[in-house]
Amino acid sequence: MKMIFSLLAAAFALSASLHAETAATPANRLAALGIELPAVPAAIANYVPAVRSGNLVFLAGQIAKGPDGKFIAGKVGDTMTEAEAMAAARQCGVQLLAVLQAEIGDLAKVKRVVRVAGYVNATADFPRQSFIVNGCSDLLVEVFGDAGRHARAAVGVASLPAGAPVEVEMIVEVED
Repeated sequence: MKMIFSLLAAAFALSASLHAETAATPANRLAALGIELPAVPAAIANYVPAVRSGNLVFLAGQIAKGPDGKFIAGKVGDTMTEAEAMAAARQCGVQLLAVLQAEIGDLAKVKRVVRVAGYVNATADFPRQSFIVNGCSDLLVEVFGDAGRHARAAVGVASLPAGAPVEVEMIVEVED
């Protein structure tokens, strides 16, 4: 009898946990993570931050800004650690979410994150680009759950605008 009660209690706890996860909105998840979306960063060249085509939103690459509003700079494997670069990739994700929200009005309209591309400014012998871009990918799963899982490219490059350690772009499917 105790075993049946234990199984029922575990099933109820799992059900409540799953319900809480599905009931949480992206805004609630961001708040729980202590993340406040910043103002949409101005483009630094001749492009727009987002373009919507049908139900897809194409988000231009973001390079991370620090708390002082200045671009974060560094080369992974030289002047920046993996942990610092992952944090910069996460900040790119936060900025992408700010652009997306400005474009569609409510992050709850996201059906799924389709694709992420991350570019890592690293030394020629640095092999862990995919781990750096996980900084952004992990955030998207934290905010959108399974809808945040996406196809992805993570590429090492010789340099990025403003000396950034990482740049991330994204394609998202949204509801009408």
